[in-house]
Amino acid sequence: MMSSQITLQVNGECCTCPPHTLLPTLLEQLGLNLRMVAVEYNGEILHRQFWSQTLVQEGDRLEIVTIVGGG
Repeated sequence: MMSSQITLQVNGECCTCPPHTLLPTLLEQLGLNLRMVAVEYNGEILHRQFWSQTLVQEGDRLEIVTIVGGG
């Protein structure tokens, strides 16, 4: 049987998810608050309006930065 997972890098760590996973779904699976993160996708800042149409692919590199509010 074929593997039903793809492998990508998230903040330098290997991560697996099902094929055809949308970026917001992956972020939620990682336990992240979507309103509090910024995403660099394969070396480019990915603007939030494109998240819902971005399917993560085998070998993608994501850098996810949590935005910390404070005063």
